[in-house]
Amino acid sequence: MENGGVYNETTEPEEKAPRRRPFGFTLRRLWGWRLPVKVVQAIFSLVAVVCEEIVDDCSFCGGLYFFEFISCSAFLLSLLILCAYCTDLYESLGEDKVQKL
Repeated sequence: MENGGVYNETTEPEEKAPRRRPFGFTLRRLWGWRLPVKVVQAIFSLVAVVCEEIVDDCSFCGGLYFFEFISCSAFLLSLLILCAYCTDLYESLGEDKVQKL
């Protein structure tokens, strides 16, 4: 007992936290053809919003306002999908909540 052989260490050595990428950006979930398709979708919807904003004068603006709503919504939703699948938000929320989103 005098040499300390009876007592063992009771705590485990502390492990280093896994190295995280800046902003938690990863391409593990959108690989292959899915990532380019989502990026092109976001670009096209942004171009649609910009083209709609260029129109100065119209006779019947109901369709133009509807197009503005749809293109802006598509742009925001495609950005949301890219953020959810390409960042650590996927692990934070969980797969089931991301699928519901």
